[in-house]
Amino acid sequence: MSNKNLDDREYQQFRDFLEQQCGIVLGDNKLYLVKSRLAPLMARFDVATLSELVVKTLSPRERQLRAAVVDAMTTNETLWFRDTYPFELLKTKIFPEFKDLRRPIKIWSAASSSGQEPYSIAMSVEEYKQSKPGALASSVNIVGTDISNTMLDLCKNAEYDSLALARGLSAERRKKFFTTTEHGMAKVNDSVKRMVSFRHLNLLDSYALMGKFDVIFCRNVLIYFSPEVKAKIIKQFSQSLNPKGYLFLGASESMSGLSDDYDMLRCNPGIIYQKK
Repeated sequence: MSNKNLDDREYQQFRDFLEQQCGIVLGDNKLYLVKSRLAPLMARFDVATLSELVVKTLSPRERQLRAAVVDAMTTNETLWFRDTYPFELLKTKIFPEFKDLRRPIKIWSAASSSGQEPYSIAMSVEEYKQSKPGALASSVNIVGTDISNTMLDLCKNAEYDSLALARGLSAERRKKFFTTTEHGMAKVNDSVKRMVSFRHLNLLDSYALMGKFDVIFCRNVLIYFSPEVKAKIIKQFSQSLNPKGYLFLGASESMSGLSDDYDMLRCNPGIIYQKK
């Protein structure tokens, strides 16, 4: 099967399409990424070249193809308990502050990928409750959202192979929070799974129907967006947080110059942002 390269004009058109659809900004040197992500779609949609695939993608009539392309380009690698400190801060700082809350605590994982982050949050809740019985009077509701329906299906299924489990999950947590299926997969236990729900959301759209949250995780996502889109998303997060609510960004991400709606808290390790 031919894999003819895109010419400069086609590549620029594809970059414009991707930014318009989901906010992702591709650099000049990301053609290799486009090729590796889209190549598997060529056989599925019966096109002979990458150039032909991109041209078809630009047509509004090709809804199924456009959705598959966005799906392929927005799927990211993820880890269990990534960077460690956000989950420790939940247990050492944030949950203790909610000890007298008489309503459910609401947490949003805004780019849930294949489910590792929201389920890691739920496991952190379980660990906190086990270490401090009665310390958390409220239930915890976790919502995971993603632009990729393929990823959301994986999240809802909550079954992982040994390769996925090896990425950041300790043997102790594997034993405590998973059961092995008859097919040799590891399934998230019901006590963890029932805390988490999933829904489709494009971060470029309105969050009004999401309701209000006490904590929002949006980590290692903003790096793909333009400064204007980053500022818009961070503003919308502020509007979605309850007073004094918390926002976690990725370890390499900064809010500098993007918003005045938050106080930056240095927690050693890690930084979190609190709504003013």
